[in-house]
Amino acid sequence: MPHARRTPSNPSYRTAPAPRAAMLGLLCSVAVLLAACGGGGDTAATSDPTALDGTPASTPAPAPAPGTWWKPTGAATWQWQLTGTLNTSYAATVYDIDLVDASEVTIAQLKTAGRKVVCYFSAGSSEDWRPDYAKFLAADKGNALDGWAGEKWLDIRSANVRTVMAARLDLAKSKGCDGVEPDNVDGYTNTTGFPLSSQDQLDFNRYLADQAHARGLAIALKNDVDQLAALEPWFDFAVNEQCNEYTECGGYSAFTSKDKPVFNAEYKSSYANNTNGARDKLCAASRAAGIRTLVLPLSLDGSFRHSCD
Repeated sequence: MPHARRTPSNPSYRTAPAPRAAMLGLLCSVAVLLAACGGGGDTAATSDPTALDGTPASTPAPAPAPGTWWKPTGAATWQWQLTGTLNTSYAATVYDIDLVDASEVTIAQLKTAGRKVVCYFSAGSSEDWRPDYAKFLAADKGNALDGWAGEKWLDIRSANVRTVMAARLDLAKSKGCDGVEPDNVDGYTNTTGFPLSSQDQLDFNRYLADQAHARGLAIALKNDVDQLAALEPWFDFAVNEQCNEYTECGGYSAFTSKDKPVFNAEYKSSYANNTNGARDKLCAASRAAGIRTLVLPLSLDGSFRHSCD
């Protein structure tokens, strides 16, 4: 089943396992998405992986030239649902849904209704329930994600990993997605089993953006809050989890100042229940920052939705 998660950038959060929205047989409730226990060093890759065009993975790509793909503005609103029967009744500009589980019919129906469709997939982890799982090599897979059965971190320096991700972008294009949301693109802050550096992550994330744009797809930067300013020129919008809860929203001015939307999800029960006006305060802060915030269930199953818009 699909899931979403976050990795907080503040090292003080890295001692606790991270929550993520998942339906893998049960709803797990933990404090911070994407368990984070420190990052890798700057050790060079043991091989010299290359991008599909033959460019060494260690070479930063140039900033992308303007293209013809969809470019959402800061006025866009969103709905995020990755599990359960999709509720298409919300008057949101953008629907963010699972790439594999969503049918072409569903995507076409949303687009006919005037919605833009963003398709979610994990770019930084292997998931043994995905149909292309066998395409990953043993050497591509590192440490298990703490608490998440069947999932392992990927070596984002691997040319084979990039080939698999390019095929997923091809699938997104063929299914009619307007954009994509690659998850787990901040592995360098985690104990992946690979000596990933911040530069490795920048190279990989820029590769994903360039490949998405080459296919006419918009692309979201998911979390990776330490690299927002460096990556903003490559990405069309951002998706964040819990930046209000963990006081990480400030960096998103890199996007909002360029009229690029920031789609944020918060999961705290006090927000859901509006305990002592918690959601009212959250929404006031989000509106002031120009961030599009939803309060959602961790399972992202559509069981409830509170919008600050």
